[in-house]
Amino acid sequence: MGVLDGKVVLVTGGGRGIGRDTALLCAKEGAKVVVNDLGGGEAGGDEGDAGPAAEVANEIKQAGGEAVSNSDSVTDIASVKGMLEQALDTYGGLHAVINPAGILRDKMFHKLDDADWDVVLDVHLKGSYNVCKATIEHFRNQEEGQYVLFTSTSGLIGNVGQTNYAAAKMGIVGLSRVLAQEGARKNVHSNVIAPVAWTRLIATIPIKDEEQAARLEQIKQDLDPAFVAQLAVALAAPKCEATGQIFGVRGNEIMLYNQPRVIQSAIKEDGWTPSTVLEQVLPSMAEKFTSLER
Repeated sequence: MGVLDGKVVLVTGGGRGIGRDTALLCAKEGAKVVVNDLGGGEAGGDEGDAGPAAEVANEIKQAGGEAVSNSDSVTDIASVKGMLEQALDTYGGLHAVINPAGILRDKMFHKLDDADWDVVLDVHLKGSYNVCKATIEHFRNQEEGQYVLFTSTSGLIGNVGQTNYAAAKMGIVGLSRVLAQEGARKNVHSNVIAPVAWTRLIATIPIKDEEQAARLEQIKQDLDPAFVAQLAVALAAPKCEATGQIFGVRGNEIMLYNQPRVIQSAIKEDGWTPSTVLEQVLPSMAEKFTSLER
């Protein structure tokens, strides 16, 4: 008996990396899987390739599971609605969406092109919106649904050169939080995962010597995407009651992040001025400021 027996799960970005391991584990845990992957290059992109999604679906079927492939883009709402229709037509239902699909366009903000900003938000934030928007009425009507979305430490903590990625990933945190609040009475849950995992992008780092090669090989083993898949599948399971939370995964370590709340306030009956804010408020709070360090 698997934790997803009898359920249907859509996994985006399911052709490689975290998505691939998640799709395979969903099937192993009893789910019928719609494996979606646009099939872009190492940094992501519009170039499509149906191969990765089809390969994972075939691997699931060869292992005795049930899966179909889809190579449409999460950036197009009509295509995402088609993923729901594909799940309903093929398997008669959909119970969970796991959405690790994504790309990178890393640059320092002062060098960032508008196009690189737009495409990253389009894939990550709008893509997350699309998969949720296309399926929310279905989940609410059946009073069952699990969203597993993906954020990043680049947004939660920060990372130089990733303003576009960080902004998109923090937007997903807000999206998930409100989905969880609005879905509570309808048994619709939403959580986010901030993964630390080996990816194709890390694999492109030039290897200069044997010491670096050994170090990267150890990182690859320690940060296998399969570790992330374990949590993603658990959060997609009908037994999972957690909702509105931010989780992290690093190897065999699963983390729960806190969420922003007021830690100190300052009140002045006759109101503040810019000068008194500078002289009194900010200095009184300075020791509680969050450091720029990661």
